[in-house]
Amino acid sequence: MRTQTIAWPTPGPLPARDHLPAGAAGRPVLDVVIPVHNEEKDLEPCVLRLHDHLSRTFPYGFRVTVADNASTDRTPEVTATLASKLPEVRSVRLEEKGRGRALRTVWSHSDAPVLAYMDVDLSTDLNALLPLVAPLISGYSDLAIGSRLARSSRVVRGPKREFISRAYNLILRGSLAARFSDAQCGFKAIRGEVAERLLPMVEDTGWFFDTEMLVLAERAGLRIHEVPVDWVDDPDSTVHIVRTATDDLKGVWRVGRALATGSLPLDRLARPFGDDPRDRGLVGVPGGLTRQLVGFCVVGVLSTLFYLALYSAFRLGLGPQLANAAALLVSAVANTAANRRLTFGVRGRDRAVRHQAQGLVVFGIGLTLTSGSLVALAAATGDPARSTELAVLITANLAATVLRFLLFRLWVFPDRRPDAGGTYSDSTARTSR
Repeated sequence: MRTQTIAWPTPGPLPARDHLPAGAAGRPVLDVVIPVHNEEKDLEPCVLRLHDHLSRTFPYGFRVTVADNASTDRTPEVTATLASKLPEVRSVRLEEKGRGRALRTVWSHSDAPVLAYMDVDLSTDLNALLPLVAPLISGYSDLAIGSRLARSSRVVRGPKREFISRAYNLILRGSLAARFSDAQCGFKAIRGEVAERLLPMVEDTGWFFDTEMLVLAERAGLRIHEVPVDWVDDPDSTVHIVRTATDDLKGVWRVGRALATGSLPLDRLARPFGDDPRDRGLVGVPGGLTRQLVGFCVVGVLSTLFYLALYSAFRLGLGPQLANAAALLVSAVANTAANRRLTFGVRGRDRAVRHQAQGLVVFGIGLTLTSGSLVALAAATGDPARSTELAVLITANLAATVLRFLLFRLWVFPDRRPDAGGTYSDSTARTSR
């Protein structure tokens, strides 16, 4: 299911990560959410065990929130009893089902700076809870996930679930270029200020919710910490595997399409360079240079093939100079548009005309190089063969490509960084880094 309206996060970058104060009074530091639906049997022992563990081992204030997803059994009564006995336990009732809906609702209204969730069956060893949230408390990471697929994890489950889990993560790696190892482990945490900006971008309200959240966070450059966990499969799990897998595949397609079209403002999840005030004024720090090089090379290869096809077509009725100029002009417009969106992450219409004008200046430089190479070839050989013309043009284009990337990166699409006042010194709008 999808939300009907999307309230985009507040413009501007995220603040630098700060270590949460050790002696903070009042609000809890950690809010652990347990989404449930008709769990009257397992709920009480789960909450009591979790509460006891946190009371003994967690050095900060905490809260346990039971998110009741439209239960029709005695789950609401059990939750109310627990909340009356334990001051750190509260309940939230939702009239619609959906794990994602429950997490979005509770996390969006929680005052805790660190938010987590775990499944009611407590399949994950609770000793992993403090290692899960410690990087978020310290300010080192933005999100944290438990991984059953790490080498040091110890997992007890059947071959069917093992195969499905590994196959699903392979699909995520192949289709969405995900780098995290385990998307579906019901053991995750997120910093509150990150959740405030990230959750409005997540559309899914079911089991795909946390996968979508992780993919968007990773694409935005947020830091995700992985914790190897010991995990024992719950044989009484009520998860419908086939329906869940189908919904997940639909979600993969939807998220992949959104990322490809640049419809998500991921730039609003950008972090400053460091937490030292001196770091925030740094200039000249490469912003995704490797990713930009890869994107530029891919666009360059496709543009070169497009250019050669156009040149061959135009050459049938035009001389080499006119054919080269026409092919280069058309391919330059397409190349600038592709690099604007795919390589440098610029979306929307803001400054699009200016970018194309600057791209045409870069085109003029490329035209000078390639046309000059044709003039030099004609002067040297008189009437060169068509294959020789193409070879010379390819060489000239390679030289122009290097210069084009530098001009694009430093002049046409300069990196956009916040100044000390929180505003951007360059107004180029980006959605990814």
